[in-house]
Amino acid sequence: MEETIQPIDPIAFSLGPIQVHWYGVIIGAGIALALWLAMREADRRGLDKDLFADLMLWAIPIAILSARIYYVIFQWEYYSQNPSEILSIWNGGIAIHGALIGSVATAYVFAKKKNISFWKLADIAAPSIILGQAIGRWGNFINQEAHGGEVTRAYLENLHLPEFIINQMYINGAYYHPTFLYESIWNILGFVLLILLRRVNLGRGEIFLSYIIWYSVGRYFVEGLRTDSLMLTESLRMAQTISIALIVLAIVLWIYRRVKGYANIRYLETSE
Repeated sequence: MEETIQPIDPIAFSLGPIQVHWYGVIIGAGIALALWLAMREADRRGLDKDLFADLMLWAIPIAILSARIYYVIFQWEYYSQNPSEILSIWNGGIAIHGALIGSVATAYVFAKKKNISFWKLADIAAPSIILGQAIGRWGNFINQEAHGGEVTRAYLENLHLPEFIINQMYINGAYYHPTFLYESIWNILGFVLLILLRRVNLGRGEIFLSYIIWYSVGRYFVEGLRTDSLMLTESLRMAQTISIALIVLAIVLWIYRRVKGYANIRYLETSE
């Protein structure tokens, strides 16, 4: 007999005809906390703390737009038949790699306009970014998306997960890997690592490059468990391909910047 488990209502609350989804609330909370942490650290590093608030006015909408465009492109077979759903971002369907492309490009242009080192901004922002990602994955949890393959309830219980997570992983008559949780935990560990690396006083740009490597390693393995991957080919997962490319690129940039002396300025120095 099939179990009857009521999933969490994806609607957080309603304001008249407007429904506010938990997905948006969680993403918004992650962005707010990330911004607050970045502003505090910017102040410590000798920058105007409002600099990140100004940056986010551009980076957030561009990141969301680029994340959605990225997702829609690789799901075009579906969206070409359902064009009215292209803008339904509250139902999920944004790709973090798309968001990173948009936000990094925005930050680079912003830094040039403000005559500030992009790498300094990136180093300050790196822990905030990965913490925001850790929080944002819980939006996938509410929407019962971005999960892995089928597992048994006993498997989930052996992970010592709380009942509300186990129940939410019961989707259409089966239990699934909580890959949202695996990635969220990996990102929280990454946040702690990046905070500790600040004390190591790495060369400029190396905290951000550490973030790229750490996140990409975790994403590669978690992506291998997921059932909803965006595919580059029938057998090649886009996120895994991008993750490998980013790891290689980050290592090459790390070595190149060291050789060229671009990383001689240390993180704890206030020089621009």
